[in-house]
Amino acid sequence: MAQLQLNNFEEFKAWKKKKLPSSDWLTVTQEMINDFAKATMDFQWIHVDVEKANNHSPFKKPVAHGFMSIALLSKMLADTVYIKSTTMAVNYGLNKVRFPSPVVVNSRVRLNVIIDAIEEYKPAGLKVIWNCTVEIEQSAKPACVAEFISLMFE
Repeated sequence: MAQLQLNNFEEFKAWKKKKLPSSDWLTVTQEMINDFAKATMDFQWIHVDVEKANNHSPFKKPVAHGFMSIALLSKMLADTVYIKSTTMAVNYGLNKVRFPSPVVVNSRVRLNVIIDAIEEYKPAGLKVIWNCTVEIEQSAKPACVAEFISLMFE
């Protein structure tokens, strides 16, 4: 879907409790999974040993790390909304996270998000709670559901 483009925080605040456009579909490749394993030093075979995963995993393919879904939230949020006046945005934390379904290699995922809460954060900032669902194409269950918190500044 098309990215929502807003001029400033005042326009953004009008989107509280509303669903934003979905992010673009993103294919989760084995290269991405391997790179994430290197970055986190989590080399569990179900992620990085393609032959073993194909033969012994209940999913019959390698699967992405659950935390990779969390790591992709910032990128996918940027796909959904752009606020022209924002000078900086940072991750603040997570309240709730669940991984209902694994992301097998070469699956496509996208973000569906609702802005749950917006609070003033001094100086010149907002604390935003995003209600995030990482959808897997052609799957009844999502890869991840999370209450993600970020700080944004003008």
